Amino acid sequence: MRTIMAKSLHESSFSFSKRHFSHWMAGRGSEDRKKKEEGKVAAEEIFTLSSACDDDVDDIAPPVKAEARNKRSSSSTVAAVAVRVSRFRAALAAAVAGRHRPVGFGPRVTGTLFGRRRGHVHLAFQADPRACPAVLIELATPTSALVREMASGLVRISLECDRRGSAGKKLAEEPLWRAYCNGKKCGYAVRRECGPADWRILRAVEPVSTGAGVLPAGAGAGAGDAGETMYLRARFERVVGSRDSEAFYMMNPDVNNGGPELSIYLLRV
Repeated sequence: MRTIMAKSLHESSFSFSKRHFSHWMAGRGSEDRKKKEEGKVAAEEIFTLSSACDDDVDDIAPPVKAEARNKRSSSSTVAAVAVRVSRFRAALAAAVAGRHRPVGFGPRVTGTLFGRRRGHVHLAFQADPRACPAVLIELATPTSALVREMASGLVRISLECDRRGSAGKKLAEEPLWRAYCNGKKCGYAVRRECGPADWRILRAVEPVSTGAGVLPAGAGAGAGDAGETMYLRARFERVVGSRDSEAFYMMNPDVNNGGPELSIYLLRV
């Protein structure tokens, strides 16, 4: 009897423990599922919040970056344009300044003798036909007298200056000369700067490489000046004998056909 009661008690306690364990496991499982669901919901909320933040960043950041890029590109464009404009201005200023600045001599120069019919002869030497003359000398010789001498076919013009007071000066920089034409004294010659009227005449004969002619009245003249301008233009060969002597020989292709022969000498005596 005792054995039967003990066995029944054991079975009842075992069934109670089994039911209690089943209920505990079921409660724990539901609690785990609840925690998992809560974790899943929290993860979804975090993901949603993260996606929303990313969307906001995507919506906000690109305009800022684009604006910064636009500012940088516009500033770099303005800087590039400013550099190009400054370079163009510098090149233009250099070209204009070089055109009006005297250029030193070389072995070949362009020489021009010009003057009014009733005026005096001017002698200009240019290293380049478009450059300002390196030397411009006004002679006291009348233009008509030089034309008569040129008709003879041989002209030698000699310009002489004193050695005194010429230390350190180049021969072509002497301000005052004694002039001789074919051995005859013909007054003095003065070195001068190229003025607007002289420059207009040189510009008018710039296309001429070798030749002689007459410019109409008013070419290179001021309001009060009148009369035609006669000119002779050719290439000259420059020969330097010493620091006190230079010679310019006109290179005339028609000299063998009766063309004029012209030589100009600069001497320091």
